[in-house]
Amino acid sequence: MKITRLFAGEDGQSHFEDIDVALPVVSKSGRMSERQEATGIVFRENDASYNLDWHPAPARQYVIMLEGEVEIEVGDGTKRVLGPGEIMLAEDTTGQGHRSRILSGNPRRSIFITLD
Repeated sequence: MKITRLFAGEDGQSHFEDIDVALPVVSKSGRMSERQEATGIVFRENDASYNLDWHPAPARQYVIMLEGEVEIEVGDGTKRVLGPGEIMLAEDTTGQGHRSRILSGNPRRSIFITLD
């Protein structure tokens, strides 16, 4: 399963990395990853005007997009658009952080699963 990783580099800027989550556990209910510990879950909705300037992630967290689209920009100007069904692992808890804004003009609904 592919996800986008957002992390802080030694240069103090955030960067993207594509990673694969291994699904080694096979059962009658399907293939699964190993269990990961989580500390909380947040359900979030942003209106169409959402545009947040540079900020680090408040904690290591998975961001699961349910509805709408968000554009994430990192320090070197690279941008990625995340839409429904896409997952990002935000680990840029230090440094400059990233920018995020809504593109589609529609609300964004997402789930944040904190890991620390």
